[in-house]
Amino acid sequence: MGYTLMGLKNKIEEMYPEIVRHGIVCSVTFDEAKNAYIVHFKKDHHELTTHLEKADADACMEGQKCVYLGVQIGQFIKNFEAQEK
Repeated sequence: MGYTLMGLKNKIEEMYPEIVRHGIVCSVTFDEAKNAYIVHFKKDHHELTTHLEKADADACMEGQKCVYLGVQIGQFIKNFEAQEK
């Protein structure tokens, strides 16, 4: 399946609207050695870097949510919201 890094980033933000809603900056790169996408989230001084296997990225582009990525995003949001209170 062919798509760009920007296309994958946009799809992730579309599937997980809480990223944009919370003002989280998302970036995506591809790690050739790992054959996986590296997804980086940043909000203020909070950062999370996780990987997304190629098969999961392909499924994401086809509209299937990646449970692992969703859990990572949810935990990231929960962590910075707890510190902001």
